Amino acid sequence: MTPQPIISSEDAPPVAPPPPPESLLRVAWRRIYSNWVSMTCVCIVGLYVLAGLAALTPTMDRLITQPVGGVYDAPRWGSPSVWLGTDIQGQSVFWRTIYGARVALVLVVITSILSLGIGTILGTVAGYFGGWIDVLIVWLFTTISSIPWLLLVLALAYVLSSRPALAERFDGLPVIIIALGLTDWVGLCRLLRGEVLKHRERDYVVSARAAGAGDGRIIFRHILPNVAHLIIITFSLSAVSYVQAEVVLTFVGLGISGKPSWGRMIDDARLELLRGVWWQIAAATIAIFVLCLALNILGDDLRDALDPRLRNVS
Repeated sequence: MTPQPIISSEDAPPVAPPPPPESLLRVAWRRIYSNWVSMTCVCIVGLYVLAGLAALTPTMDRLITQPVGGVYDAPRWGSPSVWLGTDIQGQSVFWRTIYGARVALVLVVITSILSLGIGTILGTVAGYFGGWIDVLIVWLFTTISSIPWLLLVLALAYVLSSRPALAERFDGLPVIIIALGLTDWVGLCRLLRGEVLKHRERDYVVSARAAGAGDGRIIFRHILPNVAHLIIITFSLSAVSYVQAEVVLTFVGLGISGKPSWGRMIDDARLELLRGVWWQIAAATIAIFVLCLALNILGDDLRDALDPRLRNVS
């Protein structure tokens, strides 16, 4: 038998270091990109965002007030202005529907920043530090959750209605934003508090604390990335509830009053159905249905893609 040559450690080829692990966001995007249903929802939500941004331009303010035909013209082919027919004033239902995306975009973005910001901060602080801070925050969200949000909306509507300048300029939108933003954070706060209570005793947090990491570093570098999927799914579900809440509040007279919105269109179309005019309520209903469905599906897929426990699950 031929003796095998002895290779010393000096002659051995260098071992390449392992590649750095992929970031959670990159892994999540790859999973979303590989799913055609998720990508379809991304495209749908992106179209709504683009429509809402386009409606912020002064040109849209002119299009929603300019008559394009007669009273209750039925939908027909031609320019986009007549695709969805006209309303009682001869104005384009299509442009009014696009303008409704602007109201939904402003409502979802501002209200989410307010409610998710409050819920994330208070829930993380309560779960991580505990003690009297936890007792105080638990008492706070327990008290807030015991107040019906509709009563809060009524109180805010009364306060803002006493200031005509605010009511005329903002058309009731601050009422919805403030009421939802100050009440909708409770669920996320309670959820994050329970998750942070579990994560603060995990081995990786104990090791980081033993290595001398401060509380801020542990929270932002270790705990929050592991509970980010809860914030994402809460945002997607909350966005749906915000759009639906605008419809309900406008329907009862507490929402948008001076500008078109999906809730305003549905409210205006109540008597139109008796005349056989169905296109305005159909346009608003379909716009709400498609957006809410896409947000629900996308939020569920984002939760699965961003959850570290499901990172290696196909």
